[in-house]
Amino acid sequence: MITQENLMFCYQCQEAAGNKGCTKAGVCGKKPDTAGLQDLLIYVSKGLSEVTTKLRNEGKEVSADVDHLITLNLFTTITNANFDNDVFNDRIAMTLKVKSDLISELSSEEGLSEAALWTADRNEFEEKAKSAVVGVLSTANEDIRSLRELITYGLKGMAAYMKHANVLGYDDKEINVFMQSTLAKLLNDSLTVDDLVALTLETGKFGVSGMALLDKANTSTYGNPEITKVNIGVGKNPGILISGHDLGDLEQLLKQTEGTGVDIYTHSEMLPAHYYPHLKKYKHLVGNYGNAWWKQKEEFELFKGPILMTTNCIVPPKDSYKDRLFTTGSAGYPGCKHIPGTSGSEKDFSEIVELAKKCQPPTEIETGEIVGGFAHEQVFALADKVVEAVKSGAIKKFFVMAGCDGRAKSRNYYTEFAKALPEDTIILTAGCAKYKYNKLNLGDIGGIPRVLDAGQCNDSYSLALIALKLKEVFKLEDINDLPLAFNIAWYEQKAVIVLLALLYLGVKNIHLGPTLPAFLSPNVANVLVENFGISGIGTVEDDLKIFLG
Repeated sequence: MITQENLMFCYQCQEAAGNKGCTKAGVCGKKPDTAGLQDLLIYVSKGLSEVTTKLRNEGKEVSADVDHLITLNLFTTITNANFDNDVFNDRIAMTLKVKSDLISELSSEEGLSEAALWTADRNEFEEKAKSAVVGVLSTANEDIRSLRELITYGLKGMAAYMKHANVLGYDDKEINVFMQSTLAKLLNDSLTVDDLVALTLETGKFGVSGMALLDKANTSTYGNPEITKVNIGVGKNPGILISGHDLGDLEQLLKQTEGTGVDIYTHSEMLPAHYYPHLKKYKHLVGNYGNAWWKQKEEFELFKGPILMTTNCIVPPKDSYKDRLFTTGSAGYPGCKHIPGTSGSEKDFSEIVELAKKCQPPTEIETGEIVGGFAHEQVFALADKVVEAVKSGAIKKFFVMAGCDGRAKSRNYYTEFAKALPEDTIILTAGCAKYKYNKLNLGDIGGIPRVLDAGQCNDSYSLALIALKLKEVFKLEDINDLPLAFNIAWYEQKAVIVLLALLYLGVKNIHLGPTLPAFLSPNVANVLVENFGISGIGTVEDDLKIFLG
């Protein structure tokens, strides 16, 4: 129950206060009432999932619209995605309505939990959100709570992959069924720690499937990413800055700005768009502006033109550019214009385009180019060259440095680690963690860049495929026998599903930082250490000794 001492409780991201949990307000900028509504949305989504699971067990169909409702509910609660209470109230009310309709199709309500049966008017939501049965602390046992939250955050990350695939017309009923049956199981107090550990690994299994689906959606729609030099300077035209992960939104914006004299720039999470052949054909997609998401306050102010946030990673905006910040899809912020539209629908970005025409060109903050596009097919094309470099000793080791960036000074560790790596090592990366080192001049090995950027967290599947391909090429029985080390920075829930996916694939000895997740209880952390060799980070010098022997 939320009390006067604890106005909220959230520890789903790496910035959880004191590495324990945010109790007064979120470090992300989330207010207690928003946190409560997010918790309530997860609660009613679990209840709806219990109903859909029971319907399927009775041999009845559940529509794709219901699947997509639950997926978007989960995605909307990801860290830094949406801060708008009206959105959460609307989604809770919508979920309750759908749940009520589906309950009427059941042969019996017997055995349904309170979460499945609860219904209320909108004016009761805030009070319910504070109750003892809603939120993280509703589970008293620390280890059960830890595993339930680990699975929940994995499902949130999986929902992000699914939503992006849905936008492009791709779906997978089996993944939807798993997500919903698992949400329902998180209401089941009879499940033991062992049951939940097994369910955690199964979540990783379906995480791999979700990443594979999104990879298929992206590459089938836009082509396989290819090695690309991306401009980081600016042009003379007014521009629109687009961030987030939704390539479908970017494509629509590119189509609606053709011939208007407005240039399109990507920011942070949207950088990998430049690697796709179908998107590269738009000549007014001129470059990437800025760095990791957490620098957006200063960078958005300097951009001068409108900004479109398509998914998560919103930092509460300054008044100086708040009227230029637009959201769409799962993203939202109070006082910022939201562009409506459901998965796959045509959106009207004309208001953003007209505003851009009245704005000054962006202020230049850097010049030059960065290179990326090393997704699985591009790396496979270089396989012979890579294998030869390994056999000759030119490449001694690969370091997977994927994951997220963040504000903490402790994350400078990853810059220093990249600088300190021997010149016969290669960094494989995906995610905004790359902004800690992708503009360093680390050189190449026989023409192979020492930083191979596969894209964003959405492209982490490429890193798994590359590792499995190397295992095959070198005829190894165990992926852990590769000259491959994992030093991953995490921040939010997409990093959680990537971690669970790697564990399912059998990867061991992953170093995770800058801190281990606050939601791992000591006992659950010990399970991960003993079974998978997971550890935190130390100093650069000490960790290099561990990695290099």
